[in-house]
Amino acid sequence: MSVRRRNWTNADGSQGEAWVVNYTDADGKRRLKSFERKRDADAYHAKVAVDVGAGIHTAESRSITIAAAGERWIKEAEGARLERSTLEQYQRHLNLHIAPLIGTVRLAQLTVPAARDFENRLRIDRSPVMVRKVLNSLGSILADAQESGLVAQNVVHALRASRRARRRDRTAHAEGRHKRRLEVGIDIPTLDEIRRIVALLTGRWRPLLLIAIFAGLRGSELRGLRWTDADLKRGALNIRQRADRWRKIGPPKSYAGRRTIPLLPLVTNALREWKLACPKGAQDLMFPNGAGQIEDHGNIATRGWGPAQVAAGVVNDRGEAKYPGLHAMRHFFASWCINRKVDGGLELSPKMVQERMGHATIAMTMDTYGHLFPRKDDSAELAAAEKALLRPVS
Repeated sequence: MSVRRRNWTNADGSQGEAWVVNYTDADGKRRLKSFERKRDADAYHAKVAVDVGAGIHTAESRSITIAAAGERWIKEAEGARLERSTLEQYQRHLNLHIAPLIGTVRLAQLTVPAARDFENRLRIDRSPVMVRKVLNSLGSILADAQESGLVAQNVVHALRASRRARRRDRTAHAEGRHKRRLEVGIDIPTLDEIRRIVALLTGRWRPLLLIAIFAGLRGSELRGLRWTDADLKRGALNIRQRADRWRKIGPPKSYAGRRTIPLLPLVTNALREWKLACPKGAQDLMFPNGAGQIEDHGNIATRGWGPAQVAAGVVNDRGEAKYPGLHAMRHFFASWCINRKVDGGLELSPKMVQERMGHATIAMTMDTYGHLFPRKDDSAELAAAEKALLRPVS
């Protein structure tokens, strides 16, 4: 590996000069790169020496642009049959954020400082959430390119690893301090609010909202329910499929999403009545639109759930529905399962709550709803501990 000066005579008789870095890469191939100034050549020489030794060097002549690597990544994601919404999000990140700012940069030219500069440029007019998502996508593009041998280092992962090493304790403390828990009456309807809403439910929305409230289904699961999924004699509901925002039927979000949920007699009776009036369709849906097709998620929120709250007086200070999203009913179901013993019902364990909610892990259940579980009185345990601690020494 060396830096040498190269001189030549141009066609017009003038003299030309360049500084050439001559080195052998990790694959044993000889590489040359020219610079106008010696200090630039020396800097590149020093960097290449370190990178080749660490096994993280890729010659620029072998490297493609970030935009091209992004398109390769999208095709790989399509081949993996990811959900349509995920693929569209990836394409937006590439087209609207990554390609316009650094799309022409070659993978081998992307350094950790360059990745940080890209992040800072994103922050100028994009939200923190969007910056994080776009940086995640860039990291995935580089990971895909790394697997294909197009780049030796994922600088996004290196950037984040460096930050984690510096900020691990401080970040963990800050996140624990600022993350807000779900609150009854703010994020979760109260039992009194649910009673008022249920008392006034009528028509096609009554059975749908009763299931959302007392079975805790996701909106996509509600829209994908079939009559064959309901066992009205036994009073149970089998979750086996869901409908995405494009009205495409598919499996639940995870293996745990396939579950059986017992139904209240109130809900079972409402379903029996609704089955007689339900629009018929080829998919045998339980809650289709008027044409027997998959119902739109927005219609359920704006024509069913929202008006039901307003009719019951469950509103904010502007007279609008207090809980605009359908997920509020799912939150209520979780809190209702957790606190049934308080209302004279049988206590459900955290594992049972996880199964009813269809969460992939119990950690997800506890992270979201753990603070809602009843706390035992610690005074008796502390008194016994104090007595044992302070007893006379024999």
